[in-house]
Amino acid sequence: MKQTNSINQKLSQMIVILMPVLVTQVGIFALSFFDTTMSGHYSPVDLAGVAVGSSLWTPIYTGLSGILLALPPIVSQLMGRNEQKVVRFSVIQAAYLSFSMAVSLLIIGYFFLDSILASLGLEKAVFEVSYHYLVALSTGIIPIFLYFVLRSFIDSLGQTQITMFITLIAIPINIVLNYALINGIWIFPELGGVGTGYATSITYWFMLFIAVFIVHKKQPFESFQLFTHFPKVSWNKWKEILTIGIPIGFSVFFETSIFSAVTILMSNYDTKTIAAHQSAINFASLLYMVPLSISTALTILVGYEVGARRMKDAKTYSWLGVGLAVIIAFISGIILLTFRTNIAEIYTKDLEVLHLTAHFLIYAIFFQLSDAIQAPIQGALRGYKDVNVTLLMSFLSYWVIGLPSGYLLATYTHLGPYGYWIGLIIGLAAGAIFLTSRLVQIQRKKFVYPHYQD
Repeated sequence: MKQTNSINQKLSQMIVILMPVLVTQVGIFALSFFDTTMSGHYSPVDLAGVAVGSSLWTPIYTGLSGILLALPPIVSQLMGRNEQKVVRFSVIQAAYLSFSMAVSLLIIGYFFLDSILASLGLEKAVFEVSYHYLVALSTGIIPIFLYFVLRSFIDSLGQTQITMFITLIAIPINIVLNYALINGIWIFPELGGVGTGYATSITYWFMLFIAVFIVHKKQPFESFQLFTHFPKVSWNKWKEILTIGIPIGFSVFFETSIFSAVTILMSNYDTKTIAAHQSAINFASLLYMVPLSISTALTILVGYEVGARRMKDAKTYSWLGVGLAVIIAFISGIILLTFRTNIAEIYTKDLEVLHLTAHFLIYAIFFQLSDAIQAPIQGALRGYKDVNVTLLMSFLSYWVIGLPSGYLLATYTHLGPYGYWIGLIIGLAAGAIFLTSRLVQIQRKKFVYPHYQD
């Protein structure tokens, strides 16, 4: 991380940070993608079981890990103020907090997992796979939460290529372990879809060990001496992290869970419509990795500039990121419109499902344009540590405007299942408008009153 003086320098630094983040995000997406697809090749029951288990785990993990997204703006602003000595203390406290969150989740799962799955009315075979998949996955909850803290620390220093390196190592490890544990290769037992849970957990442990080694032995991380002294738990630091992180976590949860809610509401339609919806959502989620990565990069860059009291530079980075995301969204939208049938063929050979998927992908184009605005702006606002109003805006956009609009359009118009997608588009567009107005407001206050705290 360094100070920049021109648009070209800022764009160059943004891309240096952004590209490894993008590879990392796509890689993390690939882990769940391979779990699902490789289970599907074993049997439909295992595919369904893993899919149900994954749908429960994903919003919980993204929501709770979203709380730890408070760490990047905290560390970035400390680095911007040249307060490196406080960074180690903040990271260690975040690690303590993440460990307590992981243990709490394990305790809740121990007592309530059975009843939660039973309430879904699953077939017995699917229930068994889902239950044992989540039990297997639980052995990796502690390492993935601790890794998320170290990853946030590494990224906050602008060393995003390190987390990219760790992810690129993790993917082939996960694929090999999946294949061995699903099918029972060599000394490994044949566990079917449940094997993907153990494979993912082992991969999480690998990722943690690699991150610990790098942070302990390699510069610039070694100079922070994270593991030389472990201070007592600081409730004040936990309060700071939670004050920033809880609104972020809920914002992430509102955004990710609405897609699960739509999937549940669409269960009234026939199997082919649901399959097409899931395929199109899966590809839209892949495309979302671009604005999401820009969002992460902006949190780091804006936080660094705000910490250094360079408000003009922070503002420039914010809108530069939004502009870059919008340009990429237009390009991907054109590609999506032109090759939507070819993209649908990746997921299915059934002509009816293929046609429906291609039609759903047209709506995904509008997803891209809204996401290109709202996701980077959320990242910029986190860099300013402005999260409370963002939480309210996310809730209003997705659950008060988006989901009810989709339900009304799907139920009371001829649009049918496409009504839900239009509702999601309306919600995302509302979020983009709300968040844009908030960013303009914050930047005006920060620029006029550089020491302003909301």
